Amino acid sequence: MSSVKITLKRSCAGRLEKHRKTAEALGLRKIRQSVTLTETPQITGMINKISYLVDVERD
Repeated sequence: MSSVKITLKRSCAGRLEKHRKTAEALGLRKIRQSVTLTETPQITGMINKISYLVDVERD
């Protein structure tokens, strides 16, 4: 499986609680913080849920 780099580009303040928890579960806590994860169906679903908050770079 390939890896994916996820960067938080917008604040989670004032967002739905589900979306804040999803960002935190991905390991994103601060704006411009990036994490590199293995792309699985679960991770892809989480990214799709908060796509308006993150930038995604696929390898």
